[in-house]
Amino acid sequence: MTIDKTAIRNASTIILVRPAPDGDAGKARVLMGQRGAKAAFMPNKFVFPGGAVDPEDASVALAADIPEPCRTRLAEDADPALVSALQVAAVRELWEETGLVLGQSGQMENPSADWASYAETGFTPSGDALKFVFRAITPPGRPRRFDARFFMADASALHGDPDDFSHASDELSSLQWIALNDARGFDLPFITEVVLAELHIRLSGQKREPGVPFFRNDDEESLFLRLGGSRPLDVQMADNSLTGRFTSQGSAAE
Repeated sequence: MTIDKTAIRNASTIILVRPAPDGDAGKARVLMGQRGAKAAFMPNKFVFPGGAVDPEDASVALAADIPEPCRTRLAEDADPALVSALQVAAVRELWEETGLVLGQSGQMENPSADWASYAETGFTPSGDALKFVFRAITPPGRPRRFDARFFMADASALHGDPDDFSHASDELSSLQWIALNDARGFDLPFITEVVLAELHIRLSGQKREPGVPFFRNDDEESLFLRLGGSRPLDVQMADNSLTGRFTSQGSAAE
């Protein structure tokens, strides 16, 4: 089956966090790696592990689901059938790109070839350590477009050494834990900078608007919404005073 690379594909991104011992949000470290120079999407950029949802992700059982209210927010303005597949994809992409394991002890039933190496670790994928923190759709005109859900997880939920990337694929190079205060010194996509700002607010305990930020880049307009916010999504979209617009090249989610 041929995949239309220009169509919007559902995707999962995972942000692993190692909090600072003194609780300073700026000193908290996140895991990032650099995409290849020849990559069609975001070449040379430093990004979080992640990628498109595969069709078979929907058939992989989770040991535990993502907690509420994240589960409900994942289903907002989306196919509810995707809720499980998005979590599975986050765990799979983390394993493939970093060799790090997120899951619960157990045996997977009849794992496919893509899951064979993960299954050999003696774990089964689980979403209970995930938090849904951001969503963004790639604007029109890019070589690849994704409806990406960003998940956060504490590195303490990993099984094994968080600095051991020996089982990682070659999709991301220079895998490293980067302090939030230092992250802007790297070559980042615009949307990653926005997510890092949101993450800093979360980790520092600052007052923030309720719900999950959502950059909705349609063919007609770009909107900044909040899933699970104080008002329904359709009301937010109709209220231009609430939905910030990002139409310039420098402020569109990449």
